[in-house]
Amino acid sequence: MLFSLLYAWVRAPFTHYRLFHNFVRQDFTGQFAGSLGGKLWLFVTPVVNILIYSFVFSVVFRAPMPTEYEGTPFVVFMMMGYLPWFAFADAVGRASTLLLERAPLITKVMFPVQIIPAVGTLVPYMVHGIALGLFLCYLAVQGYLSVLWLWLPVVFLLQFLFTMGLVAMLSALCVFLRDVQQIVALVLTTWFFLTPIVYPVSLIPEAWQPLLILNPMHSFVQMYRELILLDSFSFSSLRVIVPVSLVTYLFGGWLFMRIRHAFGDVL
Repeated sequence: MLFSLLYAWVRAPFTHYRLFHNFVRQDFTGQFAGSLGGKLWLFVTPVVNILIYSFVFSVVFRAPMPTEYEGTPFVVFMMMGYLPWFAFADAVGRASTLLLERAPLITKVMFPVQIIPAVGTLVPYMVHGIALGLFLCYLAVQGYLSVLWLWLPVVFLLQFLFTMGLVAMLSALCVFLRDVQQIVALVLTTWFFLTPIVYPVSLIPEAWQPLLILNPMHSFVQMYRELILLDSFSFSSLRVIVPVSLVTYLFGGWLFMRIRHAFGDVL
């Protein structure tokens, strides 16, 4: 039973590829429907947010740079944490409404509902992945390009799986507990400031720094920064994100598949 549910979960986007592709295309283009700026917002929104955070933390608060990143502009340091976080937070933030928005479809039509978390995760990662890709092109021109960048797709995929597991859990739970939407918003805000994105780890008291291992997004951000800015590879971060990503992805998928038959009755 367990393995059959997980197998159906993993293969759903591939088995129902045509339907999955249509959902992704519809969601992606639907974000810009009726908008004068259109796809321009893909670049404007993250740039404006980055400029605001950069001004606050590099000009107003003057956050000190860690010794190992000395010489790296604060904006570059921050963006290496902010861009991956933005993709994660956007996907998780929308998770609570994924099934609710498709309630008429779920209750009236027989279709593989397990592809919805995959769609809800892929679209934000596509949107914010464009900004990340452009920024990496800029860093490559600036001389940061390294053979270790070949690890970036692996880290990005692991982060995607981690996110998709959370999206599956939250979207399923929100069908039965509508308060999940408000809880997720509060948790994401807290999670953002507990992750060293707009400040270096060195600002955290040493006695508390070991607790960062409990925050998977810290390990992801650390991996991005080490690979791109320090040209180094850390197995310590990899040992955290690999099991956490796989366990979260599989557990989220199992939970979703286990209770999906009740969605139509509640919605």
